Amino acid sequence: MKMTFIKSTALLLLVFLSFGSIAQKTLTFSPTDKYITYTVRKAIENISETSIKLVFKKGIYRFSPEYAIGKYSYITNHGNGYKRIAFLLERFKEIEIDGQGSEFIFHGQIAPFQIRNAEKIDIKNLTIDWDIPFCFQGEVVAVNAQEGWRELKPFTKGYSWEVKKGRLTFPNIGGFHFTELGSALAFDAKNKRVAHGEWDMSSRPEKVVKLANGNLKIYEKLKHYPAIGTVQNHKGPHEENRYAPAFQVLNSKNIIFNNITIHHALGMGFLCERSEDIQIKNSGVYVRKDSDRLVSSIADATHFANCKGEILIENSEFKHMLDDGTNVHGTYVMVDKIINANTVRIALQHFEQMGFEFAGTGDKIWFIKNPSPSRIAENTVTKVEVLNEQYTDLTFKNPLDKDLKEGDILENKTWNPEFTMRGCTIKDHRARNIIVKTPKKIVIENNNLSSMMSSILLRGETFHWFESGAVNDVLIQNNIFNYCAYSGAPHSVLRITPRLGKTFNKTETYDSNIRFINNTINTFDNNIVWADRVKGLIIQGNTITKTNTAIALHPKSPVFELINCTEVNINNNQYKGGSKNVVKADAATKKTLKVTANKGF
Repeated sequence: MKMTFIKSTALLLLVFLSFGSIAQKTLTFSPTDKYITYTVRKAIENISETSIKLVFKKGIYRFSPEYAIGKYSYITNHGNGYKRIAFLLERFKEIEIDGQGSEFIFHGQIAPFQIRNAEKIDIKNLTIDWDIPFCFQGEVVAVNAQEGWRELKPFTKGYSWEVKKGRLTFPNIGGFHFTELGSALAFDAKNKRVAHGEWDMSSRPEKVVKLANGNLKIYEKLKHYPAIGTVQNHKGPHEENRYAPAFQVLNSKNIIFNNITIHHALGMGFLCERSEDIQIKNSGVYVRKDSDRLVSSIADATHFANCKGEILIENSEFKHMLDDGTNVHGTYVMVDKIINANTVRIALQHFEQMGFEFAGTGDKIWFIKNPSPSRIAENTVTKVEVLNEQYTDLTFKNPLDKDLKEGDILENKTWNPEFTMRGCTIKDHRARNIIVKTPKKIVIENNNLSSMMSSILLRGETFHWFESGAVNDVLIQNNIFNYCAYSGAPHSVLRITPRLGKTFNKTETYDSNIRFINNTINTFDNNIVWADRVKGLIIQGNTITKTNTAIALHPKSPVFELINCTEVNINNNQYKGGSKNVVKADAATKKTLKVTANKGF
């Protein structure tokens, strides 16, 4: 009997292993000089298994929109629409892609990866780039603010643009060009970063003239003109310049990106929506070291919308993108109509949220009722009826509160992640290094950070972007901050400030339990911490040195500015800067403020 049991067990194990080997389909690709889009598409479409492994022998692979699969796509924080997709992976429970050190070079308007409803994703060892970037850039050689023009020496090799009938258009690929120059920034080309004191601007020239020497004279009245010697970069208007991220992952879990480099993307680098347990390790978003390009991804390097579980970003480098290093957030939706005692109609608000899945059956929802921004009421979704890309009816387990009204805000409690970022470098790009908005545990440690705007921003907002929500547990420790907040507009190293609508209470605390400890801060300006409506803020053990590396942009600003805060403790910090305006606190904050055992103030 014992031998029979052993033989039976062995047979079952053999069947299981055989089934596992059959269930996963492995496809191996070899480099070619031709576009491989159609080959990859057909290979994926012909797979019947639910587990797929794609292996690319080391080399260069090229992809173009021609013959790519087309699909109307909702992409949060991008432009929705009909997209051409190189890798559409939506039938597979398990997905493994090993680039073996290969380069994927894309051409024109194409979305590299769109992955849906997978239970395990492992993508590693590949580089993504475009042959021609979706940007225009030119060196500023002359400016005449009185007459309203600037002269640029355009970059030509590897770029695509033309001047015709007084208009400058780019990139003119596949019949597409931006309708205007659009978003623009001036860069310090030597350091490959946004120029000191630069402002965001939008460009719509009256006319553009190509001069005999090849330079371009752009006639346009501007509030802020770029400095001579800087390089101005244009990426098209905001409504058009976010075609798709390099990686879009939706409704999936157990996701690992390892050793992935993105040199360019027509939107964000990595975007995960309503997904859980995500890791980005040993990866990067930045332009090639030998390139004259100044821009990597058109938008954020990484972005996470309504995710849950654990998000880890580790030992990675993000540079040269035209938006944040990372943005982790939920979504606020507005009450459009009370249908009945248990049902409410909600509306997505920002045009780049349209089509986003706010809630599913079983999700717990917070109700935020004006004028308080607090998460007081909670209920569970039992039914979801999507009306269209903006409106959805949600039915709840328990009756709605009697005081719920149109214009109030809902936040999804279930879909919030823990977030950890460690060992990363983020610098030389537009906007913030890190934006995090989740009530669960946040750890930001052992990173090297340098920012145009605030380095770390904690800000839920009930208007404009409608990104939730308030933080409850934040540890920021052992980071090095060098050269931060060099935008023309005022920012700080750490900025905590909710952006709520006019109907909300402007004094009620919003964020809580934030520890900013044992960090090293070397920067040219005063602004280190700017906190608004925080309960429980510890600023401890930090070494702050004001440097002479750049001209101070806001020399009269305080080092620490505190507004409507409670239980703030500033202790055991070292300050070397000479400013006498170190701690500025309003009357409400002073009631519980403690400032002890600091050196230098």
